[in-house]
Amino acid sequence: MKRIIHETFAICILLVSSAVVSAQRHWIQPIESPIVHPDRTVSFYFRAPDATKVELNAQLLKAPQDLTRDTSGIWSITVGPVEPDIYPYCFIVDGVSVADPNNASIFPNEGFKNSLVDIPGEKASNYAIQDVPHGELTYCYYFSKAMNVTRPLVIYTPPGYKADMDKEYPVLFLLHGTTDTEETWTKVGRAHIILDNLISQGKSTPMIVVMPYGRAYPLVNKLSGSIRDRDNLQLFSDDFLTNIYPYVQENYRILKDKNAHAIAGFSGGGGQALYIGLSNPDKFAWVCGFAPGMRKEEFDRNNAIVFANPEAANRNLKLFWIGCGKEDGLYGVVQEYITVLDEKKINHQTYISDGGHTWMNVRHYLTEVLQLLFK
Repeated sequence: MKRIIHETFAICILLVSSAVVSAQRHWIQPIESPIVHPDRTVSFYFRAPDATKVELNAQLLKAPQDLTRDTSGIWSITVGPVEPDIYPYCFIVDGVSVADPNNASIFPNEGFKNSLVDIPGEKASNYAIQDVPHGELTYCYYFSKAMNVTRPLVIYTPPGYKADMDKEYPVLFLLHGTTDTEETWTKVGRAHIILDNLISQGKSTPMIVVMPYGRAYPLVNKLSGSIRDRDNLQLFSDDFLTNIYPYVQENYRILKDKNAHAIAGFSGGGGQALYIGLSNPDKFAWVCGFAPGMRKEEFDRNNAIVFANPEAANRNLKLFWIGCGKEDGLYGVVQEYITVLDEKKINHQTYISDGGHTWMNVRHYLTEVLQLLFK
């Protein structure tokens, strides 16, 4: 009996040892990537022993750059120094773009899969988490009767929202760009962090921020083009007015006065924001477009109400704000739109910056606008 026990024990030890060896054989040493160095140079690493070419494609570069492969199959590159900001990037592996598998910071987007690298400066940026009171982000869902489907919302409530259950707040609706999602405003735009910091500095009015998903999916295919295209614009506008807007009024303590309601958006969402905001003067007194998506032939149709009665529009709008970068592909049409507003004597503020169609610019525009709203 003892011999049988000993032999069984030996077999168990052998099996466990084999399992450990097998696990070790398949275990892969994790890689830290990216690494931001004190001099603001950045090192990127990617394991691909069978790849023949790996490139870094990033907004911090003028063009993709080749990585170098070591004997273990790890590719690497160091670039910079880089100006402080948050940059999207990806690797191009034998012609295929992939996000960094070793970086948990992902750019939420349905058209591409990028990672994010944050290059801090000597002074804390307005989008950096600081030791201030913080608001809360809530992921919630509403049923869209317009689309017969349950859809997502991300909602920010300011610091102190739960402390005083009788206090009501102004509300800002933030609409994302084409192929972005309801998470892009927070994970890339850092809207909640920017607002936390501005509120703590006394530069911004505490407010509720509502960030919906702007694609009218499944009625509109995700590959159908800009979310400000006519079909999507009409369907989303209907959903916004009949479902999102009432949902927020019913479930959050927002001021009912239109003078406490703002809408803003970037790119395709900027086109949506201008259309919805300017077409509903009974609901919005603050309308902002960040490099808003638009076409010249749609100016009259999408701005029918304000174009028809500029004097009424000027009385209604507390702020009509448009920002765009000089290198932005939309800069030309935005300039044409501003010219039309000038000709029709419609009051507006414009902010022309350097740079292109990037979330780096959008964070800057948002910071400017948040200091103007509800003042």
